[in-house]
Amino acid sequence: MRQCDVIVVGAGPAGMAAAATAADAGLQVALLDEQPRAGGQIYRDVDRVAALRGGILGKDYTEGRALTAAIRRDGIEHLDGAVVWAIEDGFCVSYTRAGQAAQVSAPKVILATGALERPMPLPGWTLPGVMTAGAGQILLKQSGLLARRAVLVGTGPLLYLIAAQMVRAGTPPVALVETQTRADLMRANRHLGGALRGWPYLAKGLAMLAELMRARVPRYTGATTIAIAGDGRAEAVTFRSGGKPRTVACDTVFLHHGVVPNTQAARSVGVPHRWDAAQHCFNPVVDAWGGTAVAGVFLAGDGAGIGGAKVAETAGRIAALKVAEELGRLSADERDRRAAPLNRLRSRQTAIRPFLDAAYPPFAEALAPADATLVCRCEEVTAGEIRGYAKLGCIGPNQTKAFGRAGMGPCQGRYCGLTVTALLAEATGQTPDQTGYYRIRPPLKPVTLGELAAMDDGARDAAE
Repeated sequence: MRQCDVIVVGAGPAGMAAAATAADAGLQVALLDEQPRAGGQIYRDVDRVAALRGGILGKDYTEGRALTAAIRRDGIEHLDGAVVWAIEDGFCVSYTRAGQAAQVSAPKVILATGALERPMPLPGWTLPGVMTAGAGQILLKQSGLLARRAVLVGTGPLLYLIAAQMVRAGTPPVALVETQTRADLMRANRHLGGALRGWPYLAKGLAMLAELMRARVPRYTGATTIAIAGDGRAEAVTFRSGGKPRTVACDTVFLHHGVVPNTQAARSVGVPHRWDAAQHCFNPVVDAWGGTAVAGVFLAGDGAGIGGAKVAETAGRIAALKVAEELGRLSADERDRRAAPLNRLRSRQTAIRPFLDAAYPPFAEALAPADATLVCRCEEVTAGEIRGYAKLGCIGPNQTKAFGRAGMGPCQGRYCGLTVTALLAEATGQTPDQTGYYRIRPPLKPVTLGELAAMDDGARDAAE
């Protein structure tokens, strides 16, 4: 079994920054990541793609090369294509790589597992031709593929970024169907002071909107009663906007109404979580260093609360400094000296977050879907069935597994969990915290008997 000082799970901005900072402090780091190349979602495959499509994807994307370069150094073992499926006391992390299971152990673990796109269950969202906006961006980044005649549906700055990238690529979206309202923007104005502190983000957003206006991409705001229509595949988006029913014909629909922390790994080791009413999701409970109630476990990046790529990078460095201090590689004074400018930077970077959360809230109709809408796609469980379970005495997500298998499919509740919690809380009158979430146990990802047997063979060969 490999031994090191700290295991970092995830090679996005938080994980790469944490690994580089820990190595700078003299720690031996194992950096585990599912992807074949470092970068995470925001900097996905940046080393290869920047030269090919950097002009389309923008400077914020190509800047990721500085982070990928920083992890190519002594002290960091970057295990790409490593699917982590268990984290046990010790900490012993089990993973599969190249068809073989393996393990690595360390006294400290930094979980930098990033975010998931919030599912947007709407009528027709399971039709072929419908995907998340992030999935569409992956196609562009990794393969240079762009959907033609696409409609972007939902809310948030990511919609503007993807739409602008599509414009630059010569395949502008047919339309943006946005759910935020003028009232949302008015409510967000109370956070304008913080937004002005984060003026670079505002400037980028205004620049993207100007780009879309120049390209004459239609925008419909305050959309309600959204549905995706089609005979066997997506053919149109229907909705109401401006008091009128509307239909936009299309071949592809990209859905997006925010991202949420990917909490599966943190939950599996017992990290407490708390409901965030502003972001309508559970966030892990962490301190200013990313430390948790589980000794030796740190969280950094969007997996600890949504902040974006730059915030994630800063948080990764801060967590690594604390780990280095706890392992005796830095004094407390040196840790604090190095962390002080990072904490000031993080304060500036997060100043705009309350404004964005208020201006672009999740779509209410997708948070509480109509009864006929599927919410657990793996097991084909509808919102109405979840509500029916509550009437029969089901009070929490774990019980829904027994009532109707919700959360028991391949995604293990990653994409239906928050919706199931919200539906049960609404039906029972409990708070989301009282309702809770699925109990997460290993394996976090599927692992085959053959992969486990290969690990056993490796251990036996080493012993011989």
